[in-house]
Amino acid sequence: MKKRFLLAILIFMASISLAQADIATFEDLGLAPGTYWNGSDQSTMFISGDAVFMNAYNSSYNSWDGWAYSSMTDTTTPGMGNQYAAITGSGAKGSATYGVAYDMGSYGGASPPNLSFGAVTANDYNTVISGAYFTNTTFAYLSMQDGDAFSKKFGGVTGDDPDYFKLIIKGITEAGEYTQAIDFYLADFRFSDNAQDYIVDDWTWVNLSGLGKIIGLEFSFESTDVGPFGVNTPLYVAMDDLNGPAPVPVPGSFSILAAGLLALASARRK
Repeated sequence: MKKRFLLAILIFMASISLAQADIATFEDLGLAPGTYWNGSDQSTMFISGDAVFMNAYNSSYNSWDGWAYSSMTDTTTPGMGNQYAAITGSGAKGSATYGVAYDMGSYGGASPPNLSFGAVTANDYNTVISGAYFTNTTFAYLSMQDGDAFSKKFGGVTGDDPDYFKLIIKGITEAGEYTQAIDFYLADFRFSDNAQDYIVDDWTWVNLSGLGKIIGLEFSFESTDVGPFGVNTPLYVAMDDLNGPAPVPVPGSFSILAAGLLALASARRK
């Protein structure tokens, strides 16, 4: 009986491993440590896992928008010169490489950052996507925390300003339509208790399965810090492990599951 339950555990773990197929981890892109790719080679896109990430690079202004990928680790330098680093200093779960999305918005960018599935195997074409990890970039985080020449310090002088910075994620269906959006607050200062205000500084899992069957994703941003030319908050977000397994909420859950199954086997023998 014990062998049967141990076999069940192994099958369960194997099924989780299979669910990890076609994850966009960005580690397959072969990026050297402390560097980034921003589309300056004019390739207009890159592929990680089974997803195509679109990029628009303007050689006249040495500017880009859409998707880049990075292994930058600088968590302390403010400003646009550090636009490729995640505030965590690494990818999700300590990995080296992660994706960075930037939306130039009203400042002359192309379409909002977007990606599509089924690039290699078509396994993820028109299917449910589990989710991804997201966090702030160092540039956006420090801009909201301290303010700068273009953006305000979130919360204002007193800390009472009800500021927020929101990532808006929409699925794209096979019919070319948008799904209802999933919102993820990268910063939220709307609480009556200022001690609850936060700016995201760790990798946070966002469940995207509620978008249903989709062929792609589109990302946009919303902020309370808006000027005459559009949003002042740097419109960046870092992402990792797209379509990966959701994090296990309780450490050692496999051990707990094993103990429970073995206890059940013992009870059945009795």
